[in-house]
Amino acid sequence: MTQIEAGTALPSITATLTRETLVRYAGASTDFNPIHYSDAAAVALGLPGVIAHGMLTMGTALRVVTDWCGDPSRVLSYYVRFVKSITVEDTIEGATVTFGGTVSKVEDGVATVTIDALFNGTKVLGGAKAEVRVD
Repeated sequence: MTQIEAGTALPSITATLTRETLVRYAGASTDFNPIHYSDAAAVALGLPGVIAHGMLTMGTALRVVTDWCGDPSRVLSYYVRFVKSITVEDTIEGATVTFGGTVSKVEDGVATVTIDALFNGTKVLGGAKAEVRVD
């Protein structure tokens, strides 16, 4: 990797999550909670509609870091706090989420990256950080 320093912006990615994406993820993860496919079940629990799986959101957000560093085994730690759900409409367009990251610190060959995730202009992850070996 080239010289890394605090303030370095990572290339952002945009992900489109559709109901099909959620069905495929449910099959891979075995998380078949109906809030991820049934509007009626989601609304009954006070949600605005079907929401994306938190772990799907978390995994997609980390792609910002793994795409940037080129090797997922360089990720030493990862933390997120979910602050808002991603509502996935039953349309071809689904939900568009933009993920980005910024190096906030570099120390002893480890970069700390702060990750942002925005859905409809609102942050959906809070305190998202990854530590990445960069030496």
